[in-house]
Amino acid sequence: MSRIAYVNGRYLPHAEAGVHIEDRGYQFADGVYEVCGVRDGKLMDETLHLERLQRSLRELRIGMPVPLPALRHILRETIRQNRISNGMVYFQVTRGVAPRDHPFPKDARPSLVVTAKRLNEGRIAAAVASGVEVITLPDRRWARRDIKSIALLPNILAKQAAREAGAYEAWLVDADGFVTEGSSTNAWIVDREGRLVTRPAGPDILNGITRRVLLEAARREGIEVVERPFTPEEAKSAREAFISASSAIIIPVIRIDGQPVGNAVPGSTTLRLREAYSRVGELS
Repeated sequence: MSRIAYVNGRYLPHAEAGVHIEDRGYQFADGVYEVCGVRDGKLMDETLHLERLQRSLRELRIGMPVPLPALRHILRETIRQNRISNGMVYFQVTRGVAPRDHPFPKDARPSLVVTAKRLNEGRIAAAVASGVEVITLPDRRWARRDIKSIALLPNILAKQAAREAGAYEAWLVDADGFVTEGSSTNAWIVDREGRLVTRPAGPDILNGITRRVLLEAARREGIEVVERPFTPEEAKSAREAFISASSAIIIPVIRIDGQPVGNAVPGSTTLRLREAYSRVGELS
């Protein structure tokens, strides 16, 4: 079955979907996006994703392209038309089409694109079972990483560097020597005392939806949570490490820059949190 995309009011075959060449998303990366997991045909943590979308739009002074109830319907209809049971739905809002000029156009209408696809569940399951390696790289992104912008070129370069090094992900390190997050994930460690450590929310990182749910899951499990920066050296000597994202929830990290973390196998706290997520995350 061919995939279906939603573009500004129309459901189209994926291969035929497109936007105007002067859409500001194409010209300037002037837009934001969200990726929401789909499990058993239902959206995961939908309310939190939509709240973050609206926050990102407010920060960039872009209007909602459609009312919120309509957006909820479009997401579900895109999932239905693509017959997605387990996968993800991607939705992007840009400032819209206008003659190419840097200042905000006065009369542009926001553009909305929605796509959905199945995930490679076998690849994710294998990564969870075996654990993955990450490398560390300097963080060269812009200063408002809390906005889920479509301007992702530094992230792409970091992810490509990781792949070329035979690693799954790159952890980005700020000028002070602390890990911010991964190129497309949040970064976590379990320290020698068994505490869950992750960088606090702020402009230095994207406050991941899965991150937020996992923090609540950890507290419900009685795991002590410490939100503070950590260095690559501390991560390498930690008991456990992992990454989180909406597409895979949790993937254990067993090596950092070639150095084993703990016993170089997925840790018990990491796997416990992955299981606990399903009891806390919202399905709608």
